[in-house]
Amino acid sequence: MLKTSIGRLRLIGMIEGLSFLLLLFFAMPQKYLYGDPSWVKVVGQAHGLLWVVFCFALIDAKSASGWSLKQALVPFVASMLPFGPFVVDKRLKEGRV
Repeated sequence: MLKTSIGRLRLIGMIEGLSFLLLLFFAMPQKYLYGDPSWVKVVGQAHGLLWVVFCFALIDAKSASGWSLKQALVPFVASMLPFGPFVVDKRLKEGRV
């Protein structure tokens, strides 16, 4: 999986997607329901760093695969939606975007 730029994109996408879900469904409730913002700070920073790494991996995959800007926008937009990276991963695995 790590041998190709798309494989790296898929792996980073899964990790980034999990961090987003952790932020939305664990850290944010901790902050707003229990008044503990510490989780949002930690998980939010980790998620932000992972998203930046994802963007660089996306640029690498776009270059290596010869994707058009429109094709590269699909995983980019999906990375901003809950469960989006998991939906796009199936398409990436099949070799289509």
